[in-house]
Amino acid sequence: MVYFSSASENTARFVAGCRLQDEGINVYRIPLRAAAPALNVREPYVIMVPTYGGGVVKKAVPIQVKRFLNDPANREWIRGVIASGNTNFGEAYCAAGDIIAAKCKVPYLYRYELMGTPEDTAAVRNGLVRFFTEQ
Repeated sequence: MVYFSSASENTARFVAGCRLQDEGINVYRIPLRAAAPALNVREPYVIMVPTYGGGVVKKAVPIQVKRFLNDPANREWIRGVIASGNTNFGEAYCAAGDIIAAKCKVPYLYRYELMGTPEDTAAVRNGLVRFFTEQ
């Protein structure tokens, strides 16, 4: 699992709640700050991202995620995407996931609102365990 979380830490809290490491799934965080060392992932992963842009679809994918995926070596290993969003964004709800899935030609596995619910956390955890077992 590779994820990006803004300073709000909402995605980080969601990922922590999934307890993926307990299932033997490696978890990597895309750095928030451009000055931080770049993340290089060389194993199959699912990316989890929040949707940015306040409803403007073309601003939905965080720049840090774009930078990570613009590295061909990182992009080679992506296997799926999970996105969060806000239903107040209307058509742009979880649009970051739509954009990444289309550009990287991977399945859009799950979407959830804001910080998610306990049901979302369980669904993502169970779904990722199945997904990586089948890979």
